[in-house]
Amino acid sequence: MSSSVLIVNLAVLLAVLEADLGRRTISRLRIIRPLLLAVALVPLFVERPATAGTGEVLELVLTAAGAVLGVFAATRLMHVEADPAHHRVVSRAGAGYAAFWVTVIAARLAFTYGANHWYNSQLGHWMATNSLSPDALTDSLIFMALAMTITRTLRLAAGRHTHTPTTPTANRVEGDRMTAANMAVRPGRNLRHDLAGRRSQG
Repeated sequence: MSSSVLIVNLAVLLAVLEADLGRRTISRLRIIRPLLLAVALVPLFVERPATAGTGEVLELVLTAAGAVLGVFAATRLMHVEADPAHHRVVSRAGAGYAAFWVTVIAARLAFTYGANHWYNSQLGHWMATNSLSPDALTDSLIFMALAMTITRTLRLAAGRHTHTPTTPTANRVEGDRMTAANMAVRPGRNLRHDLAGRRSQG
Protein backbone atom coordinates (compact mmCIF):
# COMPACT_ATOMS: atom_id res chain seq x y z
CA MET A 1 0.00 0.00 0.00
CA SER A 2 1.17 3.53 -0.76
CA SER A 3 1.86 6.41 1.59
CA SER A 4 -1.52 7.94 0.72
CA VAL A 5 -3.11 6.19 3.73
CA LEU A 6 -0.54 7.80 6.02
CA ILE A 7 -1.05 11.26 4.54
CA VAL A 8 -4.85 11.17 4.63
CA ASN A 9 -5.05 9.80 8.17
CA LEU A 10 -2.58 12.30 9.59
CA ALA A 11 -4.36 15.16 7.79
CA VAL A 12 -7.69 14.03 9.24
CA LEU A 13 -6.27 13.63 12.74
CA LEU A 14 -4.62 17.04 12.81
CA ALA A 15 -7.68 18.78 11.35
CA VAL A 16 -10.08 17.16 13.82
CA LEU A 17 -8.01 17.72 16.94
CA GLU A 18 -7.19 21.30 16.02
CA ALA A 19 -10.88 22.07 15.45
CA ASP A 20 -12.50 20.13 18.30
CA LEU A 21 -10.34 20.01 21.42
CA GLY A 22 -11.47 22.28 24.21
CA ARG A 23 -14.55 24.49 24.17
CA ARG A 24 -15.10 25.66 20.61
CA THR A 25 -17.76 27.64 18.81
CA ILE A 26 -19.59 25.65 16.14
CA SER A 27 -19.34 28.06 13.23
CA ARG A 28 -20.16 27.55 9.57
CA LEU A 29 -16.46 27.49 8.72
CA ARG A 30 -15.82 24.77 11.28
CA ILE A 31 -18.57 22.67 9.72
CA ILE A 32 -17.54 23.26 6.12
CA ARG A 33 -13.76 22.88 6.53
CA PRO A 34 -13.65 19.05 6.94
CA LEU A 35 -15.96 18.66 3.97
CA LEU A 36 -13.57 20.74 1.89
CA LEU A 37 -10.72 18.55 3.15
CA ALA A 38 -12.55 15.43 1.98
CA VAL A 39 -13.32 16.96 -1.40
CA ALA A 40 -9.66 17.88 -1.83
CA LEU A 41 -8.20 14.55 -0.71
CA VAL A 42 -10.38 12.11 -2.63
CA PRO A 43 -9.32 13.23 -6.14
CA LEU A 44 -5.67 13.29 -5.07
CA PHE A 45 -5.45 9.81 -3.57
CA VAL A 46 -8.42 7.81 -4.87
CA GLU A 47 -8.00 7.17 -8.59
CA ARG A 48 -10.29 4.24 -9.39
CA PRO A 49 -12.65 3.17 -6.60
CA ALA A 50 -13.81 -0.42 -6.90
CA THR A 51 -17.33 -0.69 -8.31
CA ALA A 52 -17.78 -4.45 -8.14
CA GLY A 53 -16.60 -7.58 -6.36
CA THR A 54 -14.70 -7.87 -3.12
CA GLY A 55 -13.14 -4.44 -3.48
CA GLU A 56 -16.51 -2.71 -3.53
CA VAL A 57 -17.73 -4.72 -0.54
CA LEU A 58 -14.62 -3.84 1.47
CA GLU A 59 -14.97 -0.16 0.62
CA LEU A 60 -18.60 -0.15 1.77
CA VAL A 61 -17.85 -2.07 4.96
CA LEU A 62 -14.94 0.14 6.04
CA THR A 63 -16.83 3.30 5.10
CA ALA A 64 -19.73 2.17 7.30
CA ALA A 65 -17.29 1.31 10.10
CA GLY A 66 -15.77 4.79 9.84
CA ALA A 67 -19.23 6.35 10.01
CA VAL A 68 -20.07 4.39 13.16
CA LEU A 69 -16.80 5.38 14.81
CA GLY A 70 -17.35 9.02 13.88
CA VAL A 71 -20.86 9.02 15.32
CA PHE A 72 -19.61 7.41 18.54
CA ALA A 73 -16.86 9.99 18.96
CA ALA A 74 -19.14 12.93 18.23
CA THR A 75 -22.07 11.81 20.39
CA ARG A 76 -20.40 10.04 23.31
CA LEU A 77 -17.10 11.85 23.69
CA MET A 78 -18.11 15.35 22.58
CA HIS A 79 -20.84 17.51 24.13
CA VAL A 80 -22.77 20.19 22.26
CA GLU A 81 -24.55 22.95 24.16
CA ALA A 82 -25.94 26.44 23.80
CA ASP A 83 -24.09 29.47 25.15
CA PRO A 84 -26.92 32.02 25.56
CA ALA A 85 -24.60 34.62 27.07
CA HIS A 86 -22.72 34.89 23.78
CA HIS A 87 -25.57 33.78 21.50
CA ARG A 88 -23.69 30.83 20.08
CA VAL A 89 -23.50 27.03 20.14
CA VAL A 90 -20.33 25.41 21.44
CA SER A 91 -18.84 21.94 21.69
CA ARG A 92 -16.64 20.50 24.42
CA ALA A 93 -14.14 17.71 23.85
CA GLY A 94 -11.28 16.60 26.03
CA ALA A 95 -8.63 13.95 26.49
CA GLY A 96 -11.01 11.03 25.93
CA TYR A 97 -12.04 12.41 22.55
CA ALA A 98 -8.43 12.96 21.50
CA ALA A 99 -7.38 9.51 22.74
CA PHE A 100 -10.15 7.85 20.74
CA TRP A 101 -9.17 9.53 17.49
CA VAL A 102 -5.47 8.89 18.05
CA THR A 103 -6.13 5.22 18.85
CA VAL A 104 -8.31 4.59 15.80
CA ILE A 105 -5.95 6.30 13.39
CA ALA A 106 -2.87 4.72 14.97
CA ALA A 107 -4.50 1.31 14.50
CA ARG A 108 -5.06 2.01 10.81
CA LEU A 109 -1.49 3.19 10.37
CA ALA A 110 -0.18 0.15 12.25
CA PHE A 111 -2.15 -2.08 9.92
CA THR A 112 -0.71 -0.25 6.91
CA TYR A 113 2.82 -0.59 8.25
CA GLY A 114 2.28 -4.26 9.05
CA ALA A 115 0.96 -4.88 5.56
CA ASN A 116 4.25 -3.67 4.19
CA HIS A 117 6.66 -5.14 6.75
CA TRP A 118 5.14 -7.75 9.07
CA TYR A 119 2.62 -9.88 7.19
CA ASN A 120 3.12 -8.86 3.59
CA SER A 121 3.04 -12.39 2.17
CA GLN A 122 0.03 -13.53 4.21
CA LEU A 123 -1.96 -10.45 3.30
CA GLY A 124 -0.96 -10.78 -0.33
CA HIS A 125 -2.15 -14.39 -0.37
CA TRP A 126 -5.48 -13.42 1.18
CA MET A 127 -5.96 -10.59 -1.30
CA ALA A 128 -5.16 -12.84 -4.26
CA THR A 129 -7.57 -15.49 -2.99
CA ASN A 130 -10.36 -12.93 -2.67
CA SER A 131 -9.55 -11.02 -5.88
CA LEU A 132 -8.77 -7.86 -3.96
CA SER A 133 -6.37 -5.31 -5.40
CA PRO A 134 -3.96 -3.21 -3.30
CA ASP A 135 -5.66 -0.06 -4.59
CA ALA A 136 -9.04 -1.26 -3.32
CA LEU A 137 -7.62 -1.92 0.14
CA THR A 138 -5.91 1.48 0.21
CA ASP A 139 -9.07 3.25 -0.94
CA SER A 140 -11.10 1.45 1.71
CA LEU A 141 -8.83 2.72 4.49
CA ILE A 142 -9.03 6.25 3.07
CA PHE A 143 -12.83 6.11 2.88
CA MET A 144 -12.95 4.92 6.49
CA ALA A 145 -10.94 7.93 7.67
CA LEU A 146 -13.03 10.38 5.68
CA ALA A 147 -16.30 8.79 6.83
CA MET A 148 -15.28 9.41 10.45
CA THR A 149 -14.67 13.06 9.67
CA ILE A 150 -17.87 13.58 7.71
CA THR A 151 -20.15 11.97 10.30
CA ARG A 152 -18.51 14.04 13.03
CA THR A 153 -19.20 17.12 10.91
CA LEU A 154 -22.86 16.18 10.41
CA ARG A 155 -23.21 15.79 14.17
CA LEU A 156 -21.84 19.29 14.72
CA ALA A 157 -24.20 20.72 12.10
CA ALA A 158 -27.18 19.01 13.73
CA GLY A 159 -26.11 20.21 17.17
CA ARG A 160 -25.72 23.77 15.92
CA HIS A 161 -29.23 23.69 14.50
CA THR A 162 -30.80 22.07 17.57
CA HIS A 163 -29.11 24.16 20.27
CA THR A 164 -29.14 27.59 18.60
CA PRO A 165 -29.96 30.02 21.44
CA THR A 166 -32.82 32.48 21.13
CA THR A 167 -31.59 35.90 20.11
CA PRO A 168 -32.60 39.14 21.89
CA THR A 169 -34.54 40.18 18.79
CA ALA A 170 -36.54 36.99 18.90
CA ASN A 171 -37.24 37.55 22.59
CA ARG A 172 -38.47 41.07 21.89
CA VAL A 173 -40.74 39.87 19.10
CA GLU A 174 -42.21 37.19 21.34
CA GLY A 175 -42.70 39.73 24.12
CA ASP A 176 -44.46 42.14 21.74
CA ARG A 177 -46.79 39.35 20.63
CA MET A 178 -47.69 38.53 24.24
CA THR A 179 -48.30 42.21 25.03
CA ALA A 180 -50.53 42.62 22.00
CA ALA A 181 -52.48 39.49 22.96
CA ASN A 182 -52.99 40.81 26.50
CA MET A 183 -54.18 44.17 25.20
CA ALA A 184 -56.62 42.45 22.88
CA VAL A 185 -58.07 40.40 25.76
CA ARG A 186 -58.16 43.24 28.30
CA PRO A 187 -61.09 45.25 26.80
CA GLY A 188 -63.27 42.16 26.94
CA ARG A 189 -62.37 41.61 30.55
CA ASN A 190 -63.09 45.26 31.39
CA LEU A 191 -66.49 45.07 29.67
CA ARG A 192 -67.49 41.99 31.62
CA HIS A 193 -66.37 43.70 34.84
CA ASP A 194 -68.54 46.79 34.08
CA LEU A 195 -71.60 44.66 33.27
CA ALA A 196 -71.17 42.72 36.49
CA GLY A 197 -70.93 45.98 38.43
CA ARG A 198 -74.11 47.38 36.89
CA ARG A 199 -76.03 44.18 37.67
CA SER A 200 -74.97 44.32 41.29
CA GLN A 201 -76.09 47.97 41.55
CA GLY A 202 -79.40 47.17 39.94
